[in-house]
Amino acid sequence: MHDVEPKVFLIGETKLLPEGLNAYLEHVGAPDWSTDANTDSEALSEFMGRLCYRSFEPGLNPNVTRVRPDNKSHLQNIIRTGHGSVLEHSVLNFVFSDVSRVFTHELVRHRAGTAVSQESLRFVRLDDLGMWAPTSVKEDDEMMEVFVKTFSQLEELQRLMAEHYELDEEGKAFSKKKEITSAMRRIAPIGVATSVGWSANVRTLRHVIEARTEPSAEEEIRLVFGKVGEILMEKYQVLFGDYEVEMVNGLPWFKSEFEKI
Repeated sequence: MHDVEPKVFLIGETKLLPEGLNAYLEHVGAPDWSTDANTDSEALSEFMGRLCYRSFEPGLNPNVTRVRPDNKSHLQNIIRTGHGSVLEHSVLNFVFSDVSRVFTHELVRHRAGTAVSQESLRFVRLDDLGMWAPTSVKEDDEMMEVFVKTFSQLEELQRLMAEHYELDEEGKAFSKKKEITSAMRRIAPIGVATSVGWSANVRTLRHVIEARTEPSAEEEIRLVFGKVGEILMEKYQVLFGDYEVEMVNGLPWFKSEFEKI
């Protein structure tokens, strides 16, 4: 048994394909359009917004006599006016590691605009349980002792079952290992540390960090999405630059006047 701290890794994002983009711009009559966006995610959101009004340059749409000149002003207007659908095109890919199944059960409630791939405890045998304790437990020595003792006992049961069924015996069929490992997870704590891959579009991300860093949210999910929010504000300064951060009970609360765009 060992202590863990939830971790957040940004591992991917939607990429533009210049060949197709340039071919479309040529087709629509705006071959010289370009963007000063810092990331492909911000560039793609801008492009889709301009596509809606054919506002790549003045006069391309006879109704449009002037256009916002840069990525920042264009996306700020999209956020301000609530035209959030164009933000759904950009998807960011995360891995949340050393999070509990308490966390993942809350996470999967956010289904719209997301994809989830979770470490399977039907295949991954537990022999060293990772544990993260909430503040209310950490600050209570008696209850912290109960937490540690319980995790240690449940970890020992995992080893006992593995030994009883001789899972490390040479030649043991993988199908049998899978069957027993699946049974063993039923006596693993819901607080056991695990990993989950989570992808979400930018519109969904804005909603989730607003909802899950709010002070009434569960502590672990506040902790994780506080870290997500910090990454987003640093890397995607235009798409998430409207947020203000207030510290509540030691964790950040991400707030914007432009909620649920």
